[in-house]
Amino acid sequence: EVLAQMQQLLGRSETLRDFLQQELGAWQERQRRACLGAPEDTRLRPLETWFTELGQGLFQLLKLLRALGDLRQKVTYERDPLKVETPLLEQRLRELLTYLLQSAFVVEQQPNMPNALKRPLVLRTTSKFSARARLLVRLHDRNHRMEAKIHIDRSGLSAVGFRKFNILTSSSKTLLAGDSPQEGLICDFQYLTLKEQKESRSGKGSKGAGEGPLVVTEELHLITFTLAYAYCGLELELKTSSLPFVIISNNNQLSSAWASILWINMLSSDPKQQFFSAPPSAPWPRLAEVLSWQFESVAERGLSREHLLMLAEKLFGKA
Repeated sequence: EVLAQMQQLLGRSETLRDFLQQELGAWQERQRRACLGAPEDTRLRPLETWFTELGQGLFQLLKLLRALGDLRQKVTYERDPLKVETPLLEQRLRELLTYLLQSAFVVEQQPNMPNALKRPLVLRTTSKFSARARLLVRLHDRNHRMEAKIHIDRSGLSAVGFRKFNILTSSSKTLLAGDSPQEGLICDFQYLTLKEQKESRSGKGSKGAGEGPLVVTEELHLITFTLAYAYCGLELELKTSSLPFVIISNNNQLSSAWASILWINMLSSDPKQQFFSAPPSAPWPRLAEVLSWQFESVAERGLSREHLLMLAEKLFGKA
């Protein structure tokens, strides 16, 4: 009877997991739009509460399964269902927990320079920047050293001919039990800087615009967070990546870099670093919406229909 009830609970948990995945996808889309200036609510507290409640329930089931395993060591009989079904249930439960925890590790604050005039995802090599990841399941083993690390272009997507960078300052952080538990499990990296790797064969400093497959402001880079997680005997390496960003070396490149960020986040949710090798066209209604967000983020007022019509005529001529 206990095993049958656990089967039912796991089925309901999988349904809830799918619902949470949909909600998480909607939050990620809101975050992407907010990076472009859209007035979106990107708070994570509701999602964090839901993920944590589901995680607590699943870990409680895991403890119960282990208690049943201990019972089987003391009392068993022929065709004992605990002997056959418990290992299968535990495997299913571990897979569900792994999926939940991997999904729950998200980038809460995309790479951003201070005083960036509301233009995240554009970094300059001489300026400090910050980025923050959060684990939405607020459960961890206080006796386990949870180490978070940050990497650039580690995902294997780095294109041939792109500049390569190192992250200076500290690229790892240990989350301790005393780190403000009321604020959640946060990997907050601040005061980071980027330094370009010199190409010894070139004899130059930074790369010129014509040396690679794309100009500097169309090279897309990714930051990846990894977290060594452990709780109730379950040990995982969790991983999450930022949205694509552009790295510039001087302010003259800022406008072109921001145009690249607008274009990829307006048209694609797939962070391929070769996006600008053959960038798709943007339909005017989509571009008009993003332009209105840009004005609203700075002037607290979007563009009217008349404003957008004037811009369309300047771009395309009068109909």
